[in-house]
Amino acid sequence: MDNLLGTRLKRAREEVNLSQGAFAKSLGLSSEYISLLEAGKRTPSFDTLFKIAGFLNKGVPYFFEDRKPAFDMLLAGADMDDRLRKELLKFRASCEKYLQLEEATGRRLDLAPRYPRIAPERLAEEERRRLGLGNEPIRDVMGLCEVNGCRIIRQTIADEARIAGVFVFDEERQAAFVLINANEPSGLQTLAAAHLYGHYLMDRDDGPIVDNPDVIVDEYVSLYPPREQYAQTFASRFLVPPEKLRELIEKDLRTRSLAFEDVLFLKRYFGVSTRAMLRTLRGRGFLAEAKFEEFFKKNPDERELEVFGNLSGQEERRSRPLFRKSRTIPSDRFRLLAAEAAAMEKARAASAAPLPKSGGPDE
Repeated sequence: MDNLLGTRLKRAREEVNLSQGAFAKSLGLSSEYISLLEAGKRTPSFDTLFKIAGFLNKGVPYFFEDRKPAFDMLLAGADMDDRLRKELLKFRASCEKYLQLEEATGRRLDLAPRYPRIAPERLAEEERRRLGLGNEPIRDVMGLCEVNGCRIIRQTIADEARIAGVFVFDEERQAAFVLINANEPSGLQTLAAAHLYGHYLMDRDDGPIVDNPDVIVDEYVSLYPPREQYAQTFASRFLVPPEKLRELIEKDLRTRSLAFEDVLFLKRYFGVSTRAMLRTLRGRGFLAEAKFEEFFKKNPDERELEVFGNLSGQEERRSRPLFRKSRTIPSDRFRLLAAEAAAMEKARAASAAPLPKSGGPDE
């Protein structure tokens, strides 16, 4: 048990990029004591263990549980529908291929840093600051997730499965993956990606997370565990930073009574769906409940076309039929790695081919 604790402690310390000395100093302990803990030669008191766990943003069980691999845990549901199991097996195969491509190209992703347990609003602010986003909109949240260590796999999954997304963290290989249901409307896919990115930042050690469509809808998320409410609050703040929203309303729109066209402008600006924008405006006090209900019933497409000339494509209702056949839709980064790996393999094959014989002077 001490050996397992020591191994987990060392890994967690290295994840936050602290030396034994710096880690010990932060906790008010000696570096010699931390060295003995990591070597499995000392057992911490409960008080010390709780202090260490809190500092590293880990649950105490993390240091003692010899858990199954993440994908084994994901697939362990005895009552899982056979079709869903096949979809999750396909997801696992895509994740393995993704890691193989990274290995072949030497382009392995680094994980985003771990944060201490802070309010979701502050987490959104801190992560935006770390990424240099300021208060500007995120034009491609899935691409942003990927370059920050959270690989995205989009896959068409039947409605009956009730899955919007899945998060898996492979602890042994230090690799994070998100499955997004590509049969969900575009707006919900965007929100699901931001929601699952919140899980990636705060819950990666808690085992696989399977989210149904309700947990990314404000009206229902309160029925779910606190970590879902946390991830949803993070997603809203991450996609729509409060200061920028206030600036646009007070300085640009210059109105205290938003019209439906104003809502459409804001949702296009931030790259979210109309319904997500309406929920955000209501939640932050910019839209009265009566106006919210009035606007929520509207179909935005006709007015958006009339005012802006095109559609943003980020709605929470389907504008196209479901994919009936199972499909995997590779991300841009996955495609880039695949093309790069193929080019490298072609170059290796060319360099290994024997040189053509040159003719002699009498030939």
